[in-house]
This record gives sequence, structure tokens and C-alpha cells, in this order.
Amino acid sequence: MKSELTQFILAGILGTVVMTIIMLVAPHMGMPEMAPWKLLAGTLNVPIAVGWILHFIMGILFALFYEYVFAPKVNISNLFLKGIAFGIVALILAQIGMEVLGMLFEMPPMDGSMPMRLLAMLIGHVVFGVVTVKVIGK
Repeated sequence: MKSELTQFILAGILGTVVMTIIMLVAPHMGMPEMAPWKLLAGTLNVPIAVGWILHFIMGILFALFYEYVFAPKVNISNLFLKGIAFGIVALILAQIGMEVLGMLFEMPPMDGSMPMRLLAMLIGHVVFGVVTVKVIGK
């Protein structure tokens, strides 16, 4: 059990690392800046380091959600396709969470047009989903 939990946590961290790398490179390819660590820090009025920690905690929580809620209910045998599906679900849940956060706190403005932000978010979350699912392996 402990080694499985460690694997799920590692999957969330690795998925978040790869997603973050894409987020850092995206503005150099014409995409808007996507920096949830800044958004979280600005919204909650906490230091940027806390925003980074929260960003990685969310990745870990999403990996646990995958293992305990998503994977048992979604019968897709191809891990790549399952990762894509999970990434889309993670995007939807993240957006719901951001909407709720926006109702509770004043959020800083976001860069870029809505279609480009949506595309960037989709790419980032699908990559997160694929990496997370591949690491977990089921």
C-alpha cells in the first residue's frame, strides 16, 4: 500500500513537472502565459512559493483522484487514450475549482485571448493526464 501511494504521489509530481515545463515554454511559441502558481499566489495573496507548492499539491491530488475515482470507473484499456480522457476531466475540474475560487477571492487578470488560453490549458492538462496515467500504469 505504501509503495502504491508513493507511486501515485510521484505520478502527480511528474505529471505536474512536465505540464509546468510546457507552461513555461508555451509563451515562446505564441501561447498566452499559463502560470497557475502565480494565479494561486495572487488570488490568495500569498508568496509565489506558496503558489508553487499549491500547484504541485493539486497535481498530487489529481493523481490520487485518478487512481481512486477515475480509473476504476473508466474502462479504456489504452493508457494513452485513458490519459487524454483523464487530462480533459482534470481540465474541467480545474476550471470548476478556479470558478469557485474566483467567487471567493478577487482573481488577477489573465493574459491572452480566451480561445488561446483554452487551447493552452487543454494541451497542458492532456499532457499532465498522459504522464500521470503512464506513471501509474493502469
